[in-house]
Amino acid sequence: MDNTLLSGFSLEEMNRLSKGTLVETLGIKYTEIGYDYLAGTMPVDERTIQPAGILHGGASAAFAETLGSMASLSIINTETHTIVGTEISATHVKKATEGYVKGKATLISRSRKLHVWEIRITNMDDAITCISRLTVMVIPRVK
Repeated sequence: MDNTLLSGFSLEEMNRLSKGTLVETLGIKYTEIGYDYLAGTMPVDERTIQPAGILHGGASAAFAETLGSMASLSIINTETHTIVGTEISATHVKKATEGYVKGKATLISRSRKLHVWEIRITNMDDAITCISRLTVMVIPRVK
């Protein structure tokens, strides 16, 4: 198994795969890939804020799961397997009120059947707004 992250997808392909999904609706874009991480951005606007005018915690959780899930999808053989998120936690520590947030999903554990990601989301001042952990299960693709 290739140990490099995102060996099967370019940033352009990831963004194209997101067309017509919640990812596109929330304005999430994949922006950077590395050996053990995937980074992206999400706007803080009418699609992602709560009535109080701050970034909605559910939008942060969706952003975190999006980054970790796409990263997991990128390190498996998609012809024989797929992935499903099995658990996510999100601790919201600071608000975001404008512009965009940046997220970075970093692989912290990988086996043939399970991936665990830590996702850090920061506001425009580079202050951490949310720390999330995502567990993803790798399962055989149904034929």
